[in-house]
Amino acid sequence: MNRSTLRPALQLAATLAALSWAQAAHSFCGFYVATGDARIFNHASRVVLVRDGDRTVMTMANDFRGDPKQFAIVVPVPTVLERDQIHAGDPALLDHIDAYSAPRLVEYFDDNPCNVAKEDKASGAMRMLAMAPASRAREKSLGVTIEARYTVGEYDILILSASQSAGLETWLKAEGYRIPTGASRVLGAYIKQGLKFFVAKVNLTEQHKLGFTNLRPIQIAYESPRFMLPIRLGMVNADGPQELLVYALTRRGRVETTNYRTVKIPTDVDVPECVKEAFPDVYRALFARAVENEGGAAVFTEYAWDMSWCDPCASEPLSNDELRQLGVFWLGDASRPGQPGGVFITRLHARYDRAHFPEDLVFQETADRANFQGRYIMHHPWKGGDECPGASAYRAELRVRREREARTLATLTGWSVESIRRRMQVAADWSAPGDSTRWWQGLWK
Repeated sequence: MNRSTLRPALQLAATLAALSWAQAAHSFCGFYVATGDARIFNHASRVVLVRDGDRTVMTMANDFRGDPKQFAIVVPVPTVLERDQIHAGDPALLDHIDAYSAPRLVEYFDDNPCNVAKEDKASGAMRMLAMAPASRAREKSLGVTIEARYTVGEYDILILSASQSAGLETWLKAEGYRIPTGASRVLGAYIKQGLKFFVAKVNLTEQHKLGFTNLRPIQIAYESPRFMLPIRLGMVNADGPQELLVYALTRRGRVETTNYRTVKIPTDVDVPECVKEAFPDVYRALFARAVENEGGAAVFTEYAWDMSWCDPCASEPLSNDELRQLGVFWLGDASRPGQPGGVFITRLHARYDRAHFPEDLVFQETADRANFQGRYIMHHPWKGGDECPGASAYRAELRVRREREARTLATLTGWSVESIRRRMQVAADWSAPGDSTRWWQGLWK
C-alpha cells in the first residue's frame, strides 16, 4: 500500500470512534471484547503494557456486552502501523496475568493454646492418613507437608510447609510448577522464618463452568518517546465510570502515572472469617472506598513485584513463552527452562470518568523495585474444647480480635460495624457459638 494513502492515527481513531454498535462497550477507547473468568471486576478493560526505552507492545482487551459482530475497534496509536506490527493475541494471557497479580485473601489457623506441640502432632497424623501411600512417602522424604487444600473460583490452591528448601523445590518441580534456577536460596530464607507457601494452579474445568466466552485481544508494537494510554475516546459513549486495569512489564522497576496521583491500595490488614465467602464483594467495596477517599482522581497500585519470584504466588507465574507472547522482547530463548529474569510487573487500577480524568494516562518507569501486593489476612480461630489457663485467655482475646477486625473492615469498606457483626454471626460481646465449652464436655476425653 502506498504510504500516502494511509491516514494519520488520530484521524483513524476519530473515524472508528464514529462507528455505531447496538450494545455499549465498557472500554477506555472501544477496545477488543474479552469476557473472562470470575474476576473481582468482571467489566473492566485490561491492558498489558510492555515498555523498554521507546519501544512498547500493547495488549488490549475489554468486556463487551452484545453481538461481537456489532463491535467497533478504536485504536489510537502514535504512528502508522505496518501489518507485522498488529497481532491477535491469546485471551488466556490476560486471564493469567490478572490472576497472578490480583489482590488476594490469605488465611491462617490458630494453634491450640493448651498444647501446641500435641496439636501439631495430631493434625499432622490426620493429614498423613488422608494421603495416598506413594505420595505420602515422597513428601515425607522431601520434608514437605500439605497443610491445606482449597478450590477458590477457578483456582486449585495448596498451602505448603517445608523443612528444607531443596526438597520443596524438588516437590514443586515434580508437581509441574516452573521454578527459577537457584530458587533454593530464596525458599530457604522463608523456611527459616517459619513461613508457609501458597501455591495455585488454574482449574480449567471450574473456569469453563463459569460460562464466559472470549474474543482474542488486539496486540500492537510501536516505538514512541511517549509512554501513555488513551482513555478519553472510551468516555464518549460511556454509561458511567469506567474500570481499567493496567499490567505494566518493564526492566527496571515500578510504573506510575505522571499526570495523576499514584496511590497504593490498603494492604496487610486482618479481616473477619466471613470475608472468605464474599471476598470479591469486600474488595469491590474496599476499592470504591479508596477511590472516594482520594477524591476520584487517583490511580491505584495493587501489585508490584519482580517476576522472577513470588511470596507466595497468587497464581502460577507466567512462563518465558507467555511473557514473550505478551511482547517482552528482551527475554532470551523462550525454550529455556526456568522463570524469567529482568521483568518487573506493576498492576495499576483506575476508575475514571470525564470529570476526574480529563487527560489520557501518562506513565513513567521508576527505579523503585520494592515489592507490594494487595493482601488481606484471615485468621481461623481454634475451636477445640481443651481447658487450661491459656485457653481462657485465648477466648477472651478472640473477642477483642473479632471486634478489631470488624472495625478495620468497616473503615476499609464503609460498611457499618453492625452489618459486619451480622455477617460474622457473633453476639453483642463478640462471642460466637463454640467459644466456650460446657463443664461436662471434657469429662471423658
